[in-house]
Amino acid sequence: MQFITGLERKKTAGLSALMDQAMENRTVTVSGVVHTIRDMGEVVFVILRKSEGLVQCVCEADKAAFDVRVLKEESAVEVEGVVVREERAPHGFEIRLSGVKVLSEPSEALPIAVSKWKLNTSLETKLSLRPISLRNIRERAKFKVQEGLVRGFREYLSSQGFTEVRTPKITAKGAEGGSNIFKLDYFGKKAVLAQSPQFYKQTMVGVYDRVFEVGPVFRAEKHNTVRHLNEYTGLDFEMGYIESFEDVMEVEAGFLQYVRKLLEREYARELELLDVVLPETEQIPQVRFDKAKELVAEKYNRRIRNPYDLEPEEEMLIGRYFKEEYHADFVFVTHYPSKKRPFYAMDDPADRRYTLSFDLLYKGLEVTTGGQRIHDYQMLLDKIAARDMSTEGMEPYLMIFRYGMPPHGGLGIGLERLTMQLLGEQNVRETTLFPRDLNRLEP
Repeated sequence: MQFITGLERKKTAGLSALMDQAMENRTVTVSGVVHTIRDMGEVVFVILRKSEGLVQCVCEADKAAFDVRVLKEESAVEVEGVVVREERAPHGFEIRLSGVKVLSEPSEALPIAVSKWKLNTSLETKLSLRPISLRNIRERAKFKVQEGLVRGFREYLSSQGFTEVRTPKITAKGAEGGSNIFKLDYFGKKAVLAQSPQFYKQTMVGVYDRVFEVGPVFRAEKHNTVRHLNEYTGLDFEMGYIESFEDVMEVEAGFLQYVRKLLEREYARELELLDVVLPETEQIPQVRFDKAKELVAEKYNRRIRNPYDLEPEEEMLIGRYFKEEYHADFVFVTHYPSKKRPFYAMDDPADRRYTLSFDLLYKGLEVTTGGQRIHDYQMLLDKIAARDMSTEGMEPYLMIFRYGMPPHGGLGIGLERLTMQLLGEQNVRETTLFPRDLNRLEP
């Protein structure tokens, strides 16, 4: 009788084990994909690609019991050999091959050379061939860094007493209003894809006080810009018993500090591959929306055209201003005009034209929107009425306020945008595994 114990039995060695000095001069078995083959005549180098990185294997062609030259790039193989220290090799060691077992071979040559340091092709080609282009070392490193951002978000918020929740993505009504909603037929009923987990996050504050979610967000906006997607990943949290919307900003600053240290500690290899310089997070300046517009208008001789919103150029100039004046990569812009915020945003009691809300700009691009929410039932009804909105379909949401809610606030971070800014990319599709935009539904 055999039993499954949950302990994986490994006959092949991983990269971390191979890097251990105790492995030197030992015979090992390693699995991986043939990343590239370099035939130097008497010596043939076979570079294996593993999830953790590259492993250099060496074979003296004339002495080998097998013909290494018949191997094809992108073949899945299992090799056997002796670990030898070699400072010039990736990770400081190589494997002197004694045997190779081919597990599978590609049926045809690759359409792009994924083994090159950079993919010298267009973004459109990279996205059309995404299952292949992601095998490139630098391409896949982007998404390891992105993994670190999500991991840091979860770890930090969990350490601060937040509970992770999962909310529906098929809903009866949009949380943000407007026309940017994907509509669908739900067994004969009208339904939409969720623009945001906002209503459910607030609901769960009444249950757990502090909640967060990592999940997809859908926006049916007919845009085709370098900063927008029709499906992206939201890092959302909501927290109760706040004294000010600044409490929400403090938690986000804490997350950014935590994730910076996490990336430094555990994703240094990917950061080096991508030549990433991590941003300063210890002190993040904050500035009022109206003041920020005045500062950049004065310094950069730019006329204020829209007093109620920030244009992309203004966001860029605000980022530039705070980088030049305070050496800051991030800046919180607070007190956005009420007419540009959703109905549930708390108005500033000192001036109800503005809200107790904020955006976080990173290198001149908005990556976060958040603020304090209205928690008083009658105040919420009054604001809905003032905007000539209907409460039809909002009964489950309004229920939570009818039966009492604490002061609360929260935010949403666009994961792909945050990754784009961190890596210095120019298009958010570069940091999206399988982008969905106005024209792309595949792969």
